[in-house]
Amino acid sequence: MTTSTPGPGSTPARPVDASVQAELTRLRESIDNIDAAVVHMLAERFKCTQQVGHLKAAHHLPPADPARESRQITRLRQLAESARLDPAFAEKLLNFIIAEVIRHHETIADESRTDESRGDAPQLP
Repeated sequence: MTTSTPGPGSTPARPVDASVQAELTRLRESIDNIDAAVVHMLAERFKCTQQVGHLKAAHHLPPADPARESRQITRLRQLAESARLDPAFAEKLLNFIIAEVIRHHETIADESRTDESRGDAPQLP
């Protein structure tokens, strides 16, 4: 038995053997599971970085830590190489995540300063 799988875009797809379609489905289900795990891991990471942001704000530390960020990029590039992942891709991904973390830390620091100016005690999560 064969089925047709539409390709991205325009032309009609040619028939795909059922065994090939089954393998595609199996692999795509694995990819979907990995994507779900990545999202959950990122959520856990951001929970931790939010706590770091509150701690930094409570102690008037800067939102960014360039030395730590540089060490993390170096470490992640090494991990990527050992995992046979493009280190440049890994660095781009980490830079994106770091930028988002810094943005969160800046927001937390701004909120902390506003609370302090009103006389509110800083709140840790």
